[in-house]
Amino acid sequence: MHQPGTGKKWHKIDPGELAVGHITTVVAGRRALAISRTENGWGALDNHCPHQGGPLGDGEIDDRGWVICPWHGYEYDPASGAPPEGYGDNASCFKIEERPDGLYVQLPVMEEKPSIMDQMVDVMTDWGVDTVFGMVGHSNLGLAEALQHAEEDGRLRYFGIRHEGAAAFAASGYAKLTGKPAACFAIAGPGATNLLTGLWDAKVDRIPILALTGQVNTQVLGPGAFQEIPTAAAFEAVAEWSQTVLAPGNASELMALALKHAIVKRDVAHLIFPDDTQDLPGLEDPPPRPMPGRISTVTITPPADELDEAVRMLEEASRPVIVVGNGARPYRDEIIALAEKIDAPVLSTFKAKGIIPDDHPLGTGPLGRSGTPISAAVMGLADVLLVFGASFSNHTGISKKKPTIQVDFDRMMLGKFHPVDVPVWGEIGVTCGLLFERLIARDRPEIRRDIADRKGRWRTEKARRGELLDPQGRMHPAKLFEVMSRVVPENAVMPVDVGNNTYSYGHYFETKPGQDVIMSGYLGSIGFAFPAALGAWAATRGTRKVVSISGDGGFGQYLADFTTAVKYEMDITHVLLNNDELGKISREQIGAYRPVWQTSLVNPDFAEYARICGGDGFRVDSADELEAALIAAIGVKGKPSLVEVIVSARDV
Repeated sequence: MHQPGTGKKWHKIDPGELAVGHITTVVAGRRALAISRTENGWGALDNHCPHQGGPLGDGEIDDRGWVICPWHGYEYDPASGAPPEGYGDNASCFKIEERPDGLYVQLPVMEEKPSIMDQMVDVMTDWGVDTVFGMVGHSNLGLAEALQHAEEDGRLRYFGIRHEGAAAFAASGYAKLTGKPAACFAIAGPGATNLLTGLWDAKVDRIPILALTGQVNTQVLGPGAFQEIPTAAAFEAVAEWSQTVLAPGNASELMALALKHAIVKRDVAHLIFPDDTQDLPGLEDPPPRPMPGRISTVTITPPADELDEAVRMLEEASRPVIVVGNGARPYRDEIIALAEKIDAPVLSTFKAKGIIPDDHPLGTGPLGRSGTPISAAVMGLADVLLVFGASFSNHTGISKKKPTIQVDFDRMMLGKFHPVDVPVWGEIGVTCGLLFERLIARDRPEIRRDIADRKGRWRTEKARRGELLDPQGRMHPAKLFEVMSRVVPENAVMPVDVGNNTYSYGHYFETKPGQDVIMSGYLGSIGFAFPAALGAWAATRGTRKVVSISGDGGFGQYLADFTTAVKYEMDITHVLLNNDELGKISREQIGAYRPVWQTSLVNPDFAEYARICGGDGFRVDSADELEAALIAAIGVKGKPSLVEVIVSARDV
């Protein structure tokens, strides 16, 4: 923050060709000034009206010679800042001189001192938050300046988005990929409420995220000021922890506690910053609030009895099956090594798609509504399930009738919806390593042959569907995902949306080694994919290719944030399945014996839209154009690309 220091300094200013009887705004010495010109000469006032801060430089000089504030009509002398007789508000004025080489104004020297916001952002970056997505506005300017200081120091990167909902989804996508919190940032009122959908997405998927929201001045809080809402109450259900920052004395600790709650609880932490609080000076010597000593290890070793029972069940099983959920994503190498040692098929929940690549001889793809018939059959034949980091959602449909060993470091997840035979409380990587050490190596060639046979039959069926055209001549999504399976590079990050496009992706796309799939899981929010791609790109800083996928309905929700990717030179490739319809909703209406109603969409030319925004756009109407368009789009550097593929509204 900047405070008046000792001494004054003359600054040369340029008001342009300002005519007599007019006023304008200039910036000098880190201060906005209202510069006026009258028959009596030049005047220089502080640009902020002393009434409510209105911008005097945007006002006018009336025929009586008064500067008129554009907000409420308050009047001031353009040279002295004095109001008419009988009024008490005086605008601050400054000396101004016209010299041979130009116009000069004398201003107090401003000293830069750390604010309470700098104090808190220092703690935030010390805890490892290096990315913020948000929108700067009138009730978060003090915090915005502190974020600017941190960015200038190289401690974080700020991404200004076009809608706060995209900021929350981007932060969620960042955290889903990395396991670390990013921050989303908004003004009071509507800016804060726009964050809520993305925050709920993070909450129900158990993802750490930090929300930073402005608030109106404390002196007007309560009666119903402009853009005032009861922010704490509005966030009460979504935030695991929420506090309002009022004084520098405990500000550092509040930031540390916010991040501790986000990380340990894997949930939403929220801080509220009243506008006037943001202008407070920070402590001269704020107490350090380091992360070490505040966060314990999660490498929990399972109890011996539970581990012994798990080993016994797996040793006695003839067809053990490993099921991986999204919680197992950081331990893909350990899980694959265990599967190969005991020759156990590995199937995944949809959120865990890609943990084991589909080209692995033991990988069978996702289970459930978005899954493959291979995984469904393997589940049916299993005699023991070893489940790592899965939540047993209805969408996945992990069998409740099979003997089950469940491993999770969160005790609440063990047997959450129904009893399991062996609930193993332990960190997945540690437990997987212990099982690897103790289990006897097995060779089950008949299981590998069965998987290979089922994969071959499913690929034949996928190829058959890929040749189908609907009555309008539009291609089946299976064809798109067959080609994408070949051309999307290894190690790519793939944010996916909600709808028929996502079901098709689950059924038909075959992952390669190192690919990560992120999605709006339990919330199932349409529009997630592209903002999450912004977060994924920020998390990897362009070191991994990001290929996002949505339908026309989902992309339309955050269409404007394509320009965010252009602004920050994010070489995201977005694949858009355009069927001019909310296809999943049409299917649901048909399935419920209801008429198809109000699911059609009127769309722009999305490829042309991408080009207009400054990215690259490709439109694909037929299968023979697919591969070349996808390869070209994935190869674009320094800007986003979009591939609009005209597809059937049906995926089966």
